[in-house]
Amino acid sequence: MLANQVLSYTLPHTKPHFQHASDRQREGEKERGEKERCCKMPGMLLGDIVPNFEADSTFGRLKLHDYLGDSWGVLFSHPRDFTPVCTTELGRAVQLSPEFSRRNVKLIALSVDSLEDHHGWSKDILAYNNAEAGSEFPFPIIADDQRHLVEMLGMLDPEEKDQTGMPLSARCVFVIGPDKKLKLSILYPATTGRNFDEILRVVDSLQLTAHNRVATPVDWRPGDSVMVPPSIPEQEAVTLFPAGVYTKDLPSGKKYLRYTPQPDPHQE
Repeated sequence: MLANQVLSYTLPHTKPHFQHASDRQREGEKERGEKERCCKMPGMLLGDIVPNFEADSTFGRLKLHDYLGDSWGVLFSHPRDFTPVCTTELGRAVQLSPEFSRRNVKLIALSVDSLEDHHGWSKDILAYNNAEAGSEFPFPIIADDQRHLVEMLGMLDPEEKDQTGMPLSARCVFVIGPDKKLKLSILYPATTGRNFDEILRVVDSLQLTAHNRVATPVDWRPGDSVMVPPSIPEQEAVTLFPAGVYTKDLPSGKKYLRYTPQPDPHQE
């Protein structure tokens, strides 16, 4: 056998000999290694500082921490431009952008598409929303066609690949606090569009609980009663919540279901 002959398994009963790979094999191994590397998603944990990355976007060169300033942020990725589910998602995000702004939240979208594609697709999104001619897209879309950010942030979906076999970005949502820490993360598959009304709701909960020692129960909406955490003793709860604390009687006799009217969201 030649020294540079490609390893072959054509004869299953013959013990293979390890030889120097050909240039073609080395290129194939490099490509496979790149794909495998892209599928190993480190991701982030709640409470981690979100990296202060710098990237090109439809709003120009963007440095994350500088762009957010003292605001909250919602960084969300999508698999691909010019696709149906993604168009409906960003269309809804555009519709809700005034509500996010009212809560001091800046939206930032991201995918592995080019800046040119982002600019062209944003016009389709506005048309999908039946926006008036000349309307401006209200938030930036980051171009990460080299996959550096989605890999670093753990936003890749190893099950969804492009025509070359490279993984696409998943439907990730990162809510970032003014302290630049990750407050919430949600991951959806490519086949399931996100509910941006729910993202707005969890922002309301996060902002409320950031300033008040309360928790929000299932399906909570702003204005609903909130829950007193078990870590707060009964006497302290009376002082903390002058509007009153209601405790639901349970068969166990344990007094852990405690409710109180929602306090001021911005109360320190």
